[in-house]
Amino acid sequence: MNYADIKIADVANGEGVRVSIFVSGCTHHCKGCFNQEAWDFNYGKTFDEQCVNRILKELDNSYIKGLSILGGEPLEPKNQKGLLPLLRKVKEKYPEKDIWCYTGFKFDEDVMGKMYKDIDETKELLSYIDVIVDGKFEEDKKDLKLRFRGSSNQRILDVQKTLKTHQLINYDLK
Repeated sequence: MNYADIKIADVANGEGVRVSIFVSGCTHHCKGCFNQEAWDFNYGKTFDEQCVNRILKELDNSYIKGLSILGGEPLEPKNQKGLLPLLRKVKEKYPEKDIWCYTGFKFDEDVMGKMYKDIDETKELLSYIDVIVDGKFEEDKKDLKLRFRGSSNQRILDVQKTLKTHQLINYDLK
């Protein structure tokens, strides 16, 4: 897996001050995407143990609320394999910090309807994710007033409550 960027002290991609990783590789190719260079799975740098250690070190700061994973597309099967060891370590070392994931896939249809059953990593990956912002960016629904999403079709979901109740539960923004 490759990554396009790691941002330290990010306040745009989830609640609080966060560490954010932008993975490379996306097959959605949304019109008006803010990160088109990250569509290429080979773009950027190799995601390796040094990157994992850097993220863990940055998360150790008390003012960091959590980790955000963006792209590209974090839930592309190839990226799930790359991200799983990171998420395991984050939740093991920092169980109090939350993990947000931004995906162009629809949570109910694509993630739960297909990936959860067909991709080995999906179930474990979701066990570590607290919040998912789902749905492709739709340029005609772009709204700069929305918090933590780019277009009005995208949803902010509480993953753990959704998994527990088997109903889509919106995340309660603070």
